Amino acid sequence: MLRHRSRRRALDRAIVTLFATVPTAALPVFAQDPDPSLSPVVVSATRQPRSSFDLPMSIDVIPGERLRDAQLGVNASETLVSIPGVIANNRQNYAQDLQISIRGFGSRSTFGVRGVRLYADGIPLTMPDGQGQAANLDLMTAQSIEVLRGPFSALYGNSSGGVISVFTEDGPQRPTITPYFAVGSYETTRSGLKFGGTAGNVNYLFNVSQFDSAGFRDWSAVRRDVANGKLSVRPDDYSKFTLVMIYLMQPETEDPQGLTAAQVEQNPRQVGVITGGIPGTSRTYGVRKSIDNAQVGGVYERQITSVDSIRALLYTGDRQVTQYLGLQPGAQNPVTSPGGVIDLDRQFMGVDLRWSRDDRVFERPLRFTVGLNYDRQEERRRGFNNFFGPSGNPTAIGVRGNLRRDENNIVFNFDQYVQAEYELAKQWVVSGGLRHSQVRFSSEDYFIVGANGNDSGALKFENTSPVAGVVYKATPLLNFYANAGRGFETPTFAELAYRPSGATGFNPLQANRTTNYEVGAKAYVGQDTRVNAALFHTKGDNEITVLTNTGGRSVFQNAGPSTRRGAELSIDSKLPMGIYALGAATWIDATFDSTFFACEQTLCPGTNAPQRVEAGSRIPGIPRVALYGELGWRGNGFGVAAEARSSSRVFVNDRNTEAAGAYELLNLRASYTHVFSSRVSVTGFGRIDNVLDQAYVGSVIVNDTNRRFYEPAPGRTYLAGVNATLSF
Repeated sequence: MLRHRSRRRALDRAIVTLFATVPTAALPVFAQDPDPSLSPVVVSATRQPRSSFDLPMSIDVIPGERLRDAQLGVNASETLVSIPGVIANNRQNYAQDLQISIRGFGSRSTFGVRGVRLYADGIPLTMPDGQGQAANLDLMTAQSIEVLRGPFSALYGNSSGGVISVFTEDGPQRPTITPYFAVGSYETTRSGLKFGGTAGNVNYLFNVSQFDSAGFRDWSAVRRDVANGKLSVRPDDYSKFTLVMIYLMQPETEDPQGLTAAQVEQNPRQVGVITGGIPGTSRTYGVRKSIDNAQVGGVYERQITSVDSIRALLYTGDRQVTQYLGLQPGAQNPVTSPGGVIDLDRQFMGVDLRWSRDDRVFERPLRFTVGLNYDRQEERRRGFNNFFGPSGNPTAIGVRGNLRRDENNIVFNFDQYVQAEYELAKQWVVSGGLRHSQVRFSSEDYFIVGANGNDSGALKFENTSPVAGVVYKATPLLNFYANAGRGFETPTFAELAYRPSGATGFNPLQANRTTNYEVGAKAYVGQDTRVNAALFHTKGDNEITVLTNTGGRSVFQNAGPSTRRGAELSIDSKLPMGIYALGAATWIDATFDSTFFACEQTLCPGTNAPQRVEAGSRIPGIPRVALYGELGWRGNGFGVAAEARSSSRVFVNDRNTEAAGAYELLNLRASYTHVFSSRVSVTGFGRIDNVLDQAYVGSVIVNDTNRRFYEPAPGRTYLAGVNATLSF
């Protein structure tokens, strides 16, 4: 659906051309040291600084320069699409955050991020139940983003199908301010001020910004205020204390909801229609969300001997959410209904303690880390009607009405982990780890009225995740590796909230336990080209999937075993005369391995029977093929680049009866930096996204029982901006 075939053929050729420009393994491999910029040092994978080239795992690093190279700098999806194995879609709906999945994990999420763990400077942005928020990632101050995929992700605990870590840059040596401003299509603006510096043994960096947009679709306006900071103090030569602060306020963000296929064809910018007793749209029902999120964390690191170091992390935060759903008043009549307004007040905290040793055993390097981790989340969740007056003839809708839900929820995890790496011989390095996790959920219900019984209860999940890997260094510029491990993913509180039968208590879901295998190769071709390739295979025993998804409320079930297998390829090359090329390709086959039943109508179970999902059906929300290519040039302060992106079709429901069509996109960007002096420089940039003005669906709402699966993306859009750097 929604494809312009002639444009698609033209862009297919463009993508092939971009990939063809990248030197391949057919070129000779030289013995010289590669360009150090192609061998980034990573921290998160081993919990000690290591070159990603020598690790037995798939891990990629996006440097801060790329994150801010002629980009809006608001959504991590702007650059995560260049990482193989990662699907990062902008929903064009800031009330529901980005849609992010890694190797197929997280694709079911209708809001927020699940199945993928998020971190900022080591501080979790993912709650103990596995729910995370990508909106908390600050790209304007990021030194880098690391993306870890595969078995070693399990060493981060529950819901770690992949790990995305953002590391904040240090402040410069001189006091420096960086004002920035951008303006684009659909009344989009981004403005902010970054300032930092060094004073003695204190380093600091702070950023404040505001993002506004009327939105591509009707009823999708957003305002996002962000304030972030990092303060580092070195009391002596052996220790360091870092304070990290994250704040996000997003008031009254409009939610246009999804569209049916017919509505997309008619007008992709229209607002979602709410059918039933009282007809209306997301606008008339005032479907919206307000977020106020603040957290702070401190990290203390100390080198206690020449080989031993310790690290202690402590963080705390508060998140308040008010969300108005597009739910018919009549649907809220049963006393068991939690209403059409969600009011959430959440507090969270955590601590992580670890000891690392970098030593030698039998004259060979041995590195290991032992740690303890505790995270706790407590929330007061209340629900209200979204109308006043009788449900058949309300005096007002889209307002807070009578109380329908009142409960206190607590979830915490207590984990112990160990990770080690040992060089068996000059060419062989083995790595391994073990993490034991306990995740406990409890709920105390205060709204017990008539047929609405006591929903209080508790659940406990426990898992031990072993992983092991080996690297064979065939040559100084060619490494082969293999790894294997087990992981697990518990349901989130949102997935436990509603039982399919409407009965009281938690939804009795099981954790999805996975067995993961990966083999790969990493090579430098010449001095200036790096190639990574990986094959992976994952078996899950209890896939969690959406049973029904209506009016912003989802009911989940276990669908039995599943398989995810695929291949990834990435290329990063510096060519002559300032030209460079990037490429990423992903193929993934994600399927349900047994037959189960799902609901495709809003009254199921009820007057409509569940539908049979056959074994071998594709897991929805995951394109089989995703490609990214970038060709650019830098020189004399100028920078230009073309970005090409392609995605195969995406099934939107478990039965695979509907799909969002394949698409191909071409983006162009350009920038120029003028250096006035050693202390003053100005950069201006512009970009055009979707140059060929293709109509396409950018993201999907999996298993929506009103068949409003589709979230259309905009056609051709424009962005221009300027920033300055002033040092004192």
